[in-house]
Amino acid sequence: MHLRRREKLVGTIVVTGGETEVCVLATALGAIDWAFRVVLVTDAFCSSADETHDAMMAVYLNRFGEQVE
Repeated sequence: MHLRRREKLVGTIVVTGGETEVCVLATALGAIDWAFRVVLVTDAFCSSADETHDAMMAVYLNRFGEQVE
């Protein structure tokens, strides 16, 4: 179902998942673009590379601190 922003039935998106720097990032950015409240469950993220996981966690907290919780 296609919903316009003002007709949203859901106000909050809770994000968990694999590949912190790929799937989680794409989902979070899409939700931010659609003006959802985004909650990142950081203990439920994983990645195949610790370095990029850690870098993306810093981006989520520092760059998107106003858009995500």
